[in-house]
Amino acid sequence: MAEKILEVKNLKQHFNIGKPNEVKAVDGITFDIREGETFGLVGESGCGKSTTGRTIIRLYDATDGQVLFNGENVHGKKSKSELKKFNRKMQMIFQDPYASLNPRMKVEDIIAEGIDIHGLAKDKAERKKKVHDLLETVGLNKEHAGRYPHEFSGGQRQRIGIARALAVDPDFIIADEPISALDVSIQAQVVNLLQKLQKEKNLTYLFIAHDLSMVKYISDRIGVMYFGNMVEIADSDELYKNALHPYTKSLLSAIPQPDPHSERNRKRVEYNPSVHNYDEGEELQLREVKPGHWVRCSEKEFKQYQNQLS
Repeated sequence: MAEKILEVKNLKQHFNIGKPNEVKAVDGITFDIREGETFGLVGESGCGKSTTGRTIIRLYDATDGQVLFNGENVHGKKSKSELKKFNRKMQMIFQDPYASLNPRMKVEDIIAEGIDIHGLAKDKAERKKKVHDLLETVGLNKEHAGRYPHEFSGGQRQRIGIARALAVDPDFIIADEPISALDVSIQAQVVNLLQKLQKEKNLTYLFIAHDLSMVKYISDRIGVMYFGNMVEIADSDELYKNALHPYTKSLLSAIPQPDPHSERNRKRVEYNPSVHNYDEGEELQLREVKPGHWVRCSEKEFKQYQNQLS
């Protein structure tokens, strides 16, 4: 089994702490990602997926908990040189390809920004060659280097964002809903590109999305978030065959069916948190129901889930 490249331990990200409008966007989640795998993080809008990604990469300072990347605490006090080294190894592809690229910069300068910061090119000729190679790697061509972002389609802009992330030769990439703003036909192209790059460059992904069918296609393991908590983690196939948490079942029931007859007869499962009826003081936590399959539940539910799978 591959080594863990990322370990998230009881991570919390709260906003407006101590005020009446305090928001517990991420409220104590724990999971890990192994080297070379794609970990899919799913859930409805507002459940804390993107906040989790941004906290992992330290765009937000964590309220509590730990993020360990290759055994080092991401949120520990770091010098500028340590942060620079960390930022090179962990990169992010953002959700909106229209807002994430500076409209005043040419594509060459957007992609080469990391190359410049980390001193990865000895002169302008090498810088230009690296940019041209990166453009070709993501399915564009070197003539695009002199253009501005507004001259490209959404899919092309997202490819530029991918090239920018690759420019510093990272080990780990957080893809924050990288296909949600794209047409369906373009989504498959971008996902296939990400898979191709993963094999070629031995990349590890945290793939954040709300499209469960696409997440199943690209992910090795999947974590399901609900209101700031991780409610279920399992291998991709296992989650789809043996979903246990009622919220996961609700999400799966919402996946559209390609067959018109099946789609007409598809029954949606609504999730109602009140069905749990927990006793006062009953502890909810992630429990391993079977090897590799974790569910956030009470002790009583844990036994029920084990019986269900036996």
